[in-house]
Order: sequence, then structure tokens, then C-alpha cells
Amino acid sequence: MKPPYLLIFLLLSFLTSHSQITGKVTDSIGNPLQNVNVYDEGTFNGTTTNANGEFKLKVEQTKESYLIFKFLGFQTEKRKIETSTDTITIQLTEKVTSLDDVFITNNEDPAYSIIRNAVENRKKNLSKIQEYKADFYSKGLWKIENAPEKILGQEVGDLGGGLDSTRSGVVYLSETFSKISYKAPNRFKENIIASKVSGNDNGFSFNSAEDFNFSFYENTIDLGKNLVSPIANFAMQYYNYELEGTFYENDKFLINKIKVIPKRPNDAVFSGYIYILEDTWEIYGVDLMTTGKSLQVEVVEELNLKQTFNYSEEYKFWTLISQDISFSWGILGISGGGNFVASYKNYEFNPQLTKKDFSNAIITFDEEANTKDSLFWEQNRPVPLTSLEQEDYTFKDSLQILKNSQPYKDSIDTVSNTFKVTDPLFGYSWQNSTTNQEAGFTGLTDLNYNTVQGFNIKSGVYFRQKDTAGTFRTYWEIRSDLDYGFSEETLRPSFTFTKKFNNFSKPFLIISGGVKAEEINSTNPINERLSSIASVFFERNYLKLFERIFGKATYSQDVFNGFRLSAELGFERRRSLINSTNSPIIENKNGGFTSNNPLAPEAFGSQLFPSHTIGKFRIAGRINFNQKYVLTPNGKYDTFSDKFPVFSFAYEKGFASDISDFNFDVVKARLTQTKTISRFGELAYSLNGGLFFNAENISFLDFKHFNGNQTRIGTSDSYLNQFNLLPYYELSTNSDYADVHLEHNFKGFLLNKIPLLNQLNFNMVVGAKSLFTDSHKPYSEFSVGLDNVGFGQFRFFRIDYVKPYQGGWQSGALVFGLKLLDQF
Repeated sequence: MKPPYLLIFLLLSFLTSHSQITGKVTDSIGNPLQNVNVYDEGTFNGTTTNANGEFKLKVEQTKESYLIFKFLGFQTEKRKIETSTDTITIQLTEKVTSLDDVFITNNEDPAYSIIRNAVENRKKNLSKIQEYKADFYSKGLWKIENAPEKILGQEVGDLGGGLDSTRSGVVYLSETFSKISYKAPNRFKENIIASKVSGNDNGFSFNSAEDFNFSFYENTIDLGKNLVSPIANFAMQYYNYELEGTFYENDKFLINKIKVIPKRPNDAVFSGYIYILEDTWEIYGVDLMTTGKSLQVEVVEELNLKQTFNYSEEYKFWTLISQDISFSWGILGISGGGNFVASYKNYEFNPQLTKKDFSNAIITFDEEANTKDSLFWEQNRPVPLTSLEQEDYTFKDSLQILKNSQPYKDSIDTVSNTFKVTDPLFGYSWQNSTTNQEAGFTGLTDLNYNTVQGFNIKSGVYFRQKDTAGTFRTYWEIRSDLDYGFSEETLRPSFTFTKKFNNFSKPFLIISGGVKAEEINSTNPINERLSSIASVFFERNYLKLFERIFGKATYSQDVFNGFRLSAELGFERRRSLINSTNSPIIENKNGGFTSNNPLAPEAFGSQLFPSHTIGKFRIAGRINFNQKYVLTPNGKYDTFSDKFPVFSFAYEKGFASDISDFNFDVVKARLTQTKTISRFGELAYSLNGGLFFNAENISFLDFKHFNGNQTRIGTSDSYLNQFNLLPYYELSTNSDYADVHLEHNFKGFLLNKIPLLNQLNFNMVVGAKSLFTDSHKPYSEFSVGLDNVGFGQFRFFRIDYVKPYQGGWQSGALVFGLKLLDQF
């Protein structure tokens, strides 16, 4: 067999034509500099330094080469590559800016003229890059300090081995290496060829190029909330500017260093520096900071964003080569921070991309992305690991091996499965880490009160089989629930079997049956905890129940991307219920309880409907237009976008009832969207409608019931599908209906401009909604309120004043929102 001479020749050619340059970059007194850009002159082959100032870079040795060292605020340095094994130590000196040639006219800082030019040329500079391909690398690190052993009574643990004996350490470390493609204005695709997560050999990193896709040429920057760019069309409404100085890059480009100063610190703004080139008014770099108050995420203390650009001699524009996002946070004495760094290299600016090069899969992972060995990472990682990162990988890799061992799994199960004295009250869980099985009992703490059952308690048992990885990509579960009413002395058991078949089209089969006491409105608008408080303390029994003996099967799956379909078939025996108790727990002057019949509140013992049997068939769908998603070897994960609305529809048929008049048909549809409107906040709307057929005398249970509210307490972030003062069953209908909901949250746009009030960081919310039915006059509500109400990091409240209109204005009222209630 002949030796593979060609292969040997190519390998030797590669080794002799490429060398790996390593080195360290410090400031003038020897302190390491992180995120210094190091690149081969005249190319987009580069890297950045790590937290120790260290770097490594492969460069071609076929010609004389120079390395460029570039860092905002410091003099750019050039160093010739002398040998194939160069080890370089570089000291950067702080950049000296000059104001000698700057003239102030009309008592205005010259920064304003520069910013006006940058704003005027914003769209032009944004459009210079129409398409590209590039290599992308990112690394994310998240540290925590002072973590407690318990939070609200729940064990925190060591967070996957991330916490040491001081309850501090690295809790997340990951890297990605990918190929990205972009075509203006908004087509983007990323193929992740390598992904590494410390301590999880099956994990996929969640930091990607899409997460770093920020452009300050856009009017706003989406960081969970839209922040105003310092060169937005309306930027001067939000910022003051100062020209701190000018300097030259390569004796060719004049750079203006401009200090960005918010006019109102709590606005959706940045502070810091933006560097603008003279004449072309392009961005040379940004070094900007924002706060948790600006983001309205007050757990965050600061978030810093740095971008560095490089010039292409061939294409005559500046493009992003590195980006760093660092953050710090703290709450209840716990603190932490971290950063996500990204570098771009090997740009190709005219790849002739077409629509066929893109799909709705904006991020895809190679099949072997998370199995790359340490040699691959050592050869391809553009930013060297620090000693802390190396130690974290080493420790957690060894810990992962330990956790996968049978003795470790057995020991963990032994501890977890130990029965405690309090378990009969608070619940007990059992697990087998080898077979990935779980079982448990949910405890006896789910205690509520209503006038049908009196005090009632709910509990259940379950058994679950997860997939071989111990996740929920596929699983099956069977559970049995019990509901006992003490006053009516009735036990109602039910069961549910659930199976998920795969994690791509996500098909679910659910088979359930049993006996339940359920709310007449099947959308359950009345929070059971809140209803219990109203009944016990205020003698208001809003919850109206009926009994259902049933069996049904439901199947759902994604038919294709963006379109999910479900079908349900069931039979049920329905029985009207009456109050088993009418005596208040705590007497007051509210007039006493009402009957369980919402149509006859004073007729105690009256039946809302005769007992009957009916079959129910339902088919429903949901369309997410232009749905984008992330595709991994383990599953498909949809991403959220507010660009298009979501359309839902359903057809429901009642048939085979032993009371023939109770058979019916109804078609329903809903269109809903929450859209960010630049700096003006979020606009949300919901359009709903339905058509009944053959439904003149159907059971009241099958009417369309609207989500009203008589408690004056709101339990969600948004009231988009709820009427705030409408009695629960007053406008229920078995005829055609339509309702519209509109709500706009200004996200600080208005209130942040009012002195003193802007210190509160509240959001103004306005809303309007109307309901149209054949049998009633149109009902409308108009509201104005405050959201993000609270203090410091705890902002769980919302207050609205609501004014109804139905043939005339009705009495208005305040609605107090408690956002945490929707979790119970």
C-alpha cells in the first residue's frame, strides 16, 4: 500500500504556512486588559484577549505579517510577526485625545454637530453591509456570590457543582463556534458546529450570534426592553453630548470620542462613550452602560455593552469584529455577575446569498455539535481560557463522570427518597436516577373554601417515566387526583395519562377521566385562592361549580412549522350542584352568600340545568405566522417574535345528548399580538369572535362565558382577555358574539419625562375593550393605570382605574393587580 504522500504534503504545507501566535496584553503599569482586539492586518482574522489579557491567533506565514492590537481608550499598536513561534507581550498606553482643533460655536458643544451628522447618515451607513458570511465564536460566563442554602424553604443545592464552600462560584460557562449568514434587512441564519457547556456533556449552549445581533444604527436596541440608540432619529430628546476629544487611526481616520449623557437616567437609555468617524460618520466603537432601572429589571445593577469595528479596505466600510456584554446583579444579599463575549472573523461580504440560503430555522446545531473533544476546542478556540475557566471545565467534567456513575446515582436516590415526618403534609417524591423514573404524592396543602364543598382539599399521586437522558424530550406520566369537600362529604377522583412522543413535532396524547367539580366557565377566570379569601373573609362566593363525570382523549401536534392542531373527543355526565353551606365563616355586612345558580342568585337550592349526558368533539388550531425556531439534535424550539399576530381557531360540537336541545355547534376564532412600538412601549390587542349553530336551547354550561372580574383584584401581567368589572355570567350568550381588547403599556415613555414622578419608575397603561352580543347592549370598559408598581427590586403590583359603559356610564372602580397570584 502506497503512503498517503498527498495527505502528508498537505499537512506539512498547512503547518509551515500557518503559525499560532500567543501573547499577553497589559496596560502601561502591567495590568491585564480583557477584550483587546488582536487581528492580522488587512484581514478579518482576529481574536480577543481573555480576562488575563492572554490571546492566541493562527496567522498565515506566506508573507510579511503584522498584528494589530486595538482597544477602545488606548493607542492602537502594530507588531510585526518575526517568527513562526512568536510569543508577544504588548503594553498599550491610554489614548491621548486632542481638542486643539475643535471650535465651539453658538455656545454649543461640537459633539452635537457630529451626532446630527451621524443621525443623518444612519440609514446610509446601516445599508452599507447588505450581506455577509462569517465565523462566529462566543463564550458566556455567569458567577454567583453569597448564595443561601435555602430560598423560601427550598434547598438551593450547589447549582450543579458551581458553588464552593463559600457558596460562590461559576454556575454557567459555555462556548459556541458557528457559521453565520446575513442578508439585509433581517434574514439571519446560524449553524452551530460546536457547543460546549461546562458540566453537561449533553447540553447545548444558549449563547448564539442571534443574541449578539445588535446595531446602534437602528433607532432602538432590544435588550428585553427597547433602549434608545445614541444616534437614533430622536436621540437628542434623550441625551446630552460632550466631545471629549479626537484622535487619528493609522494617521488616516479622524475619530471623535463623544460622551453620552442621559437627560433622565431612568429612561430607556445608555451612558458612556460612542466613537464616530469624521466625514463618513460611521461608528468606530461603543462603550456604553445601562442600568436595571432603565431596563426595568431592577435585579440587574449594571449592564455594559462594548463593540469594536474594523475597516475593510476592499469594501470601504467598518464592520463589527468583537462584542462584549457584561453585567452585575444582586438581590436579598445575593450578588453575581458575568459576561458574554463574541468575536467575528473570516468575513465574506459578497457571498451572493438568496432566499434559498435561509429558512425559519434561524439556529441549527450540527448532529455532533456537543461531542467535540478537547483537542478540537484547543485548536479552534480563539479566546484562551482563564485559569478559572479551565478549573471549572476540569472540575465539572470530572463531576459529570461521577454523577453518571451507578454508586453516585444510588447515593443521590437514597438521600432524595428518604421519608421525612413532614412529607404526609407537604408531599413526598421518589426517583430512580438509573431508570429515570419518578413518583410522588403532592401533599395536603392545597386547601380552599367554596360554598358548594365547604372547605375542600386536593391532592394526587403520580408516576412518570422520562427519556434516557432524564429529560422531558419524551416521557409518559400517569396521575390520579383526589378532591374532597368536607361540607358535602364527597370525594371526587380523576386520572390523567399523558405521553409525549418526540421533541420535534411535539405530539401529545392525553387520556383522562373521572369525577370533578369544575367552574361553569371552563376558562377558569376566578382564581381559586382569591375566591377562597373572598368567601371566608368577605362573604362573597363568586365560584360557581357543577359536577362532571367524564372520559376524553386529546391528541395534538405541530402539523408543520407554525401550525399546531389538536383534536378532542369525550363523553360526560353533567350534574348541577347546590350550596352545601350558606353560613359565613366570618360574618360581615356584605349581604350573605348567593346560590350556586348564577341565573338565580337568591333561589337557594335551584338547579341551573337538568342532569344530562352529552358527547363533545373539538378540533382546534393555532397559527404562528412566519414562526422562527432553533433546531438541535434533541428537538425543535420555537422562538418568540412580535412581528406577526397569532391566529387561533376552534370548532366544537355537542352531540348525542339525552336532551336533544342540548346538542350544538360553535365556531370560534381569535387574533392576538403584543408588539413593541419603538420607544413608545408595547401595544397589545386581542380580537375574538364566535358563531353558534343549532344552539337556541342549549345548556348554560355550553354558553360562551366571558372572563369577568368581581373581586377588584387582577392576577396577571396583562388584562388582554379579561373584563375588569364585568360580573362573571351577566353577559353569557348562546348567540354570535365578538369582543375586542386593546392595551398599551408605555414602559416609562410618558412618566419618565415628569420630574420627581420619574424616580418611581412606574409605567402608564391605558386600555379599552368592548363586547358585542345579540342579546345585550354593547359593553365597554376604558382604563388608565400604573404598572411596575412596587419598591426597589420588588415590583409585583399594578393599579388601574376602570370605567364601564353600557348604554350609559356606570360606576368606575380601582382594580389592584397582584401579579404573583397567577402562579398559585
